[in-house]
Amino acid sequence: MISLLDRLPPVSAAQRETLLNAPRTAEAHREMMHDVLAMNAVQIGGSPVKRALPNEITVAAWNVERCLFPQATAAHLMPLKPDVVLLSEVDHGMARTGQRHTTAEVAHGLGMGYAFGVEFFEMGLGGPTERAFCAEKINAFGWHGNAVLSTVPFDKVTLIRLDDHGHWFASDSGASDPDQPRLGGRMAIAAVLPTEAGEICVTSTHLESNAGPAHRHTQFEHLLDALDEFAPGMPLLIGGDLNTGNHIPPNFNHRDETLFDLGTERGLDWGFTAEGMTTRPSLITPHPDRVMKLDWIAARGMSCRDKGILPSLDDSKRPLADHDCVWARAAF
Repeated sequence: MISLLDRLPPVSAAQRETLLNAPRTAEAHREMMHDVLAMNAVQIGGSPVKRALPNEITVAAWNVERCLFPQATAAHLMPLKPDVVLLSEVDHGMARTGQRHTTAEVAHGLGMGYAFGVEFFEMGLGGPTERAFCAEKINAFGWHGNAVLSTVPFDKVTLIRLDDHGHWFASDSGASDPDQPRLGGRMAIAAVLPTEAGEICVTSTHLESNAGPAHRHTQFEHLLDALDEFAPGMPLLIGGDLNTGNHIPPNFNHRDETLFDLGTERGLDWGFTAEGMTTRPSLITPHPDRVMKLDWIAARGMSCRDKGILPSLDDSKRPLADHDCVWARAAF
């Protein structure tokens, strides 16, 4: 059962101690996921300005890489005039982003409401390039997750966990970091929104980076099953960082992913995503040799009127993130 809250309760000192000392097993991870309320909740906030969406909307999906610059991020999106924004990798109470609630700041800048959910509770401050941004040595909350922003109130919201075995925690997962324990895993935030033509479901998701196509296929299948149960028969739009081709060196070929055929079989149209790669070197991830197409928008029960990629460089050519923003104009 997912709780909808106006504030996520912090992890207690006792829970932090349990996390540090727990065995690195999937069973221990599941127990802690159950005990930490914020891992089973969605925070609702912001100030939506409309009652219902028109029957043609602009949707933007952007992995903002912690969101170092929330006000600049909102300003960068404004020319698109988005009705819905799907964010991934947003911080809340992390030292590397000044302990800010980055989702709330972006939503405020755009005049939107938001639904934020925790992907990971992070004990550490991040990698070397992230620690350079830390003015404090401890995180206020340690939340890192995904969000849906909307100009209209949510009719219904849920959080969908895509795995529970602790891929970044359990020692046999191949991705855990003994120096930086994380509680959580990849997930999605799904929201039902009112429109002039009826309700639609929009979803912000983030699939696993440190795994291969089979793992992401399973996550995407689980997501589609959960969405069919959450919003049966509704027009559906999914956007986010699907990490397609990631962890497949040397070419990082997104065409090797099987989740595309799976989505097509389940009625999704991938034509809502413009051609072109979506990653670039950034202040946190200065890797000029890794250019990938990770970010997608797909929908069913809708038609695409327009689409594009918004480069994540601000007016001074500063990269706001290591991903560019994908956007689409959808009609239903």
